Amino acid sequence: MENERVLVLEDGTIVRGHGFGAEGSVFGELVFNTGMTGYQEALTDPSYNGQILMMTYPLIGNYGVNAHDFESSKIQAEAFVVREHCLRPSHRDSIKTIHEFLKEHNIIGISGVDTRSLTKRTRVMGTMRAGIVDPGEEERTLEKVKSMPFPDAGNLAGEVATQKPVTYAPPDGSSPFVVVLDCGVKMSIIRNLNQFASVLQVPYSWKASEILEKKPHGVLISNGPGDPAHPELMRTVVRTAKELAGKVPVMGICLGHQIMGLAFGGKTFKLKFGHRGANQPVRDVNTGKVCITSQNHGFAVHPDLPSELRLMETNVNDGTVEALEHRELPMFSVQYHPEASPGPHDARHIFGKFREMIEKHRGGR
Repeated sequence: MENERVLVLEDGTIVRGHGFGAEGSVFGELVFNTGMTGYQEALTDPSYNGQILMMTYPLIGNYGVNAHDFESSKIQAEAFVVREHCLRPSHRDSIKTIHEFLKEHNIIGISGVDTRSLTKRTRVMGTMRAGIVDPGEEERTLEKVKSMPFPDAGNLAGEVATQKPVTYAPPDGSSPFVVVLDCGVKMSIIRNLNQFASVLQVPYSWKASEILEKKPHGVLISNGPGDPAHPELMRTVVRTAKELAGKVPVMGICLGHQIMGLAFGGKTFKLKFGHRGANQPVRDVNTGKVCITSQNHGFAVHPDLPSELRLMETNVNDGTVEALEHRELPMFSVQYHPEASPGPHDARHIFGKFREMIEKHRGGR
């Protein structure tokens, strides 16, 4: 099953390991995730489009792959890098191994890699372009990864977002109605919303007028991959976010948080190596309370905020912007993922806040 495979980084680092999953070659941006569990959710998270995902936890696949922990219909990461992949998983819900899962989705994996060393190198050098190829192709691959653009130069959100509206049934007929502007939404966000609302998932390119025609009680701007300031997103969803202001309650998650910052004239920037994992501490600037959050992003909102927005939370590790709210209108956003159950329930109240905002706005009509 295993054959030799080579990981080549743009700084000239060459790492040899064992191939699993599909065969062939692949290129992307190497990023690391510090989660000890959740590899199935990470692999299927649309926010990993364009990226080669590396797990820092050394043993991956030990509980196999099940039929329900999917964040989308397929593996979204370009490739998978691990220290060791388990050949004999043990869990009552497991239906296949991680090798079988990758092979089924035609995704390349490489194991036997010192992921700790590569993570430390990434923290020093920053996120790097990389390729996984067969032995003997190292020199040609190094030339390619040095010259190729970073994946976020393209419209990655456009590659993973829905192309047509999708409706998710409400719990009951009296529930609020929420439109999700899909930039690469995770299914667990839909599931959390569906606990109290009917949900319509629509392409990120929908105009504000199209959304308002549906008469939603709230709009959520989703997570997703890539640069929030990409010209296509600036032309569409960023403009839409600004036009929705004051007309309907709006919540942003991850990329949606960055889009909200841009919508009011703020700026975003690329982090050196991003935040990807389930243990990011976030502090409330008003109360000082710290909660543990799950995160997956390579960009952040610049701390020099536009006057309309108020800083609500910051990252304890590096001080980056973690939550914003509009000073007057029913709009707020978080950089982290409240649906991912970090803590395990530290951030779950975020959906409750959105619900309360919707109900207050509905009552005021």
